[in-house]
This record gives sequence, C-alpha cells and structure tokens, in this order.
Amino acid sequence: MDTIFAEATPPGRGGVSIIRLSGPDARRVTEELCGPLPEARHGYFRAVRDGDDLIDTALVLRFDGGASFTGQESCEIHLHGAPVVVKRLEAALRDRGLRQAEAGEFTLRAFLSGRLGLVEVEGLSDLLSAETEAQRKLAVSTSTGALGRLADEWRDSLVEAGAMITASIDFADEEIPDDVLADLDGLIERVRASISDQLAAFPANERLRNGFEVALVGAPNAGKSSLMNAMARRDIAIVTDQAGTTRDVVEFRADLHGLPVTFLDTAGVRQTDDSVEVIGIERTRARAQDADLRIFLGEIPSEVAHLAADDDLHIETMGDITGVPGAISSKTGAGIGELLDRVFGILRDRVSGVGLASHVRQADAMSDAVAALSLAEGLPAELKMEALREAAHHLERLVGKVDVEDYLGRVFSKFCVGK
Repeated sequence: MDTIFAEATPPGRGGVSIIRLSGPDARRVTEELCGPLPEARHGYFRAVRDGDDLIDTALVLRFDGGASFTGQESCEIHLHGAPVVVKRLEAALRDRGLRQAEAGEFTLRAFLSGRLGLVEVEGLSDLLSAETEAQRKLAVSTSTGALGRLADEWRDSLVEAGAMITASIDFADEEIPDDVLADLDGLIERVRASISDQLAAFPANERLRNGFEVALVGAPNAGKSSLMNAMARRDIAIVTDQAGTTRDVVEFRADLHGLPVTFLDTAGVRQTDDSVEVIGIERTRARAQDADLRIFLGEIPSEVAHLAADDDLHIETMGDITGVPGAISSKTGAGIGELLDRVFGILRDRVSGVGLASHVRQADAMSDAVAALSLAEGLPAELKMEALREAAHHLERLVGKVDVEDYLGRVFSKFCVGK
C-alpha cells in the first residue's frame, strides 16, 4: 500500500494540529524530517526540518505495525496549529512520495488489517457524528464491539449445534444420548430468540441515531411559530397577526435531555385559494404524517385529524391572554418546560428497550439469519445443517467478513479526511 498522510485535527487555526502517517514508509520519512524516533508509543519534542528549513518544533509519536490504529507502521506529528505550518509539512511529505489520504482511508486500513470489524467501523462513524448523549452512548456500545461480540456468541452456538448434528449423522450406528439431540432445538431457538430481541429494538435505535421529529400542527394563528421561537429561545420563525405567514416547514434541532429532536413549525392548515399557501399545507400534511410525534395546538383542523395518534399531544396556547387553565404561554414561557418534559417522556419510552443494531445493513443480516433458523425447525438433520450454515453466513455478513464489497465505499466515504 501507499504511505498516506492527512491532518487528523479540524483544519484551521488552533492550539495543535496533528498530521497522521500510515504505511511502509511512515517511519523512514518521519525520521528524515524529525531525526531518530523514540520507542513505540513514546513521544518526544523535536525540530521538524525539510533540509535546512526549520518547519516547526513538534511532539512526535510512532506506533509499530500491528499495534497502531490502522494495523500498519504509523507516526503522528503534533505541530503548532497554524495552517501555514501544516501546509509546509504536507508539502515536504509529498516531496518524499507520500500521498494525502482519502476520506476514511485510515479507518479502511484498520478494517482491512482486522483491527476493526465492520460493525465497529459503523459505530465509529456514528460516534464522530453524534450530537447528543444518547447518540454517544449508542455509538460507543457499537464502536467498542458489543454487537460484534454478540454475533460471535451466536455463531459459536450455531457451530455447537452443527457439531451435534454432525455427530448424529456420522455416528448414526452409535448410541447417542437422547439429551444431546433434545437440546439441539433448544439451542437453535435460544439463538433465534436472542437475534429477534435485537431486531425488535432496531427501529428505536435507528430513530435515535438519525434523530426524532416532532411536528407542531394547527390552524393559522394557533401559536405554532411563537411556540417554536420560545422553545428555541431565539427568533427562527416569522410571527405576525396575518394568517398564513408560515408557508414552508421551519426546523429547529435540539438536544432534549440527551435525545436528538427536530421540531417542525408547519404551515397553518385551512381551506385557501392561495396557491403558495396550498403547497405549504401539503408539506405540512406530509411532514406531520412522517413525524414521530405531533403537537396539536388548539382545535385540530379536520384536514389533519386523521393523523392524530394515541400519544400525540394536544395543548392550548396563549394562556397569558385567554386565562385557560393549563394553557401554555409563548410570551411568558409558562408551561413550555413542562411541555418539553412530556415530549421527552414519550420519546424516551420509545427507546427504553435499546439494543445494539442501528443500521439497516445490520438489521437485514440479522433478519436473514432469523429466517434461516426458523426454517431449520422440523427439518431432517442434513437440511437442518444447511440452514445453520446459511444463518452463520448471514452473521458473518453482519460483522463484515463476507459480501460487503459494495457497502464499503459508502461506509468509509462518510468519514472525514484524517480518519
């Protein structure tokens, strides 16, 4: 492989900029620029020179092959965080035949060298993009290999079941204890049930990873935009006395006690001949229908009444004007904290049984494994063995050992350069 390099810290001015190198020439080139390197995983300060030109003084670290993030010989040069310094070092690296890494190429090399499984790679990608505490926890559990280890346990159990079947076939003339074969179906069922439990939690995990949507729905002048501004604590939606001011969906993304939630301020729903407003109302219907939760303000318009679900919220607004008990006030803030707590409680309950799978690819592989194990029930030994092999194959797909070539490009392209 080529020896690659990239800035591992965000570009721009900062306290420190880290240049990461990985590949067969990483140590040689680093020594040319910085002098003799320290022991592996030890750092030291050295002058970084390109010939007679002093580029900077930096902290330099090296990692042996097999013990680095990528599994290759790697080095890191921690420079002062000035863009001009980084560019000067990058030019020196190019002059020595190194290539700038593509997005996700360091992580791809970690995957190819066996340092990371595909599930861990997906978890790492999620961790890098996590915005809330709940997303972080889900990503950490995946990136540290929890799902991969569980998949290995499932596969080991299937190997054990296969051994029982092989014994019953190869030693058919021998007397095999009844309890051995009796436990076979129980073992297969336990694996199938465990995978099914993870599948049942997948929809909630996927929503947690991507974020929830909560739509504010109501007639014109019901107070949707005012409520949106009050929740955001800034003016993000236009508020006027004129009905139909909101023509499009306005979004506000929030960290609601650790849950990622996007609130949607939608157009007021009514009968109208205004062609632009009609488009806005159609968008309201579509977004409200797809939302995870709807907050109806005031009387529910008949045009969207069919969208109301059992756990949707119905509130009265303008409590400072109407004096209606329990009505919230966007002007004074009364009741808004309680409303957000109710929203959090509903969404939290939906992810209370969080599992480990959070990507469609993972769910598809587990679903196929469950289907194969379900098919194994009642089959003769030879066919049962084939069903177990198929289930094990799908578990290998889950951890990225087979049939993942088409998926790899999409996974690693999501990483930033330097990771």
